[in-house]
Amino acid sequence: MLLKLKNPVVVLDLETTGMNIVTDRIVEIALLKINVDGSEEEKLMLINPEMHIPTEVSQIHGITDDDVKDKPTFREVAKTLAKFIEGCDLCGFNSNRFDIPLLAEEFLRADIDIDLKKHKFIDVQAIFHKMEKRTLAAAYKFYCNRELIDAHSAMADTKATYEVLKAQLDMYNGVEFEDGKGGKTVPIVNDVEKLSEFSAYDQNVDFVGRIVYDENGVEVFNFGKNKGVPVEKVLREQPGYFGWMLDSEFPLYTKKVLTRIRLRMTSK
Repeated sequence: MLLKLKNPVVVLDLETTGMNIVTDRIVEIALLKINVDGSEEEKLMLINPEMHIPTEVSQIHGITDDDVKDKPTFREVAKTLAKFIEGCDLCGFNSNRFDIPLLAEEFLRADIDIDLKKHKFIDVQAIFHKMEKRTLAAAYKFYCNRELIDAHSAMADTKATYEVLKAQLDMYNGVEFEDGKGGKTVPIVNDVEKLSEFSAYDQNVDFVGRIVYDENGVEVFNFGKNKGVPVEKVLREQPGYFGWMLDSEFPLYTKKVLTRIRLRMTSK
């Protein structure tokens, strides 16, 4: 089943130097844009991460330092990538927890003013795990009845993700589930906004869940000694906490969200 689209959707996959959102970098990015009329556009880039790719990571995705040494840095292609995804919703496999947060970090490092939080996200892995609880290769086999060739090749994974999403729409269209907001039962439908809501794990304010919305829509910290405490309350009563977070190894986007809340407080 094809997606019903109000905006184009960009399916994405990143190959990286590792799994740390703060310190690792992109080495390959694959983007598959599905336009409202059903036409498709592809963009595949190798990226010089400006750091060593560990051997054990190269063994997974097959990309080495030699492969990327003469390729552009993310900063050099950032404007092109931002333009490509402008006005689009985003989709990936484990993208809500990894690809999109890391992409947001790279844009911030490149001084590109793009707020990915304004986009809707569909995480195919979240749908899969909530319904079947397996991996991408197993998902591809389960939903599409095909073996995933060239797994961990960015474009192969990207295309497989899109094929799985379409198959999920065929399999689960109209199937009811509990929405997690008081147990209300609603059906899965072919709608990007509804799919985005279903594939969200939680109510993150930032991407990695250091700050989340509580049941009343209040921004609260989601880690450490202040877990569950409203951010504004902490910033008022523990004035050094803001500076500590800015100086510590938190994602740039988390720091951006924290700064925005503090500025909002001073303008009240």
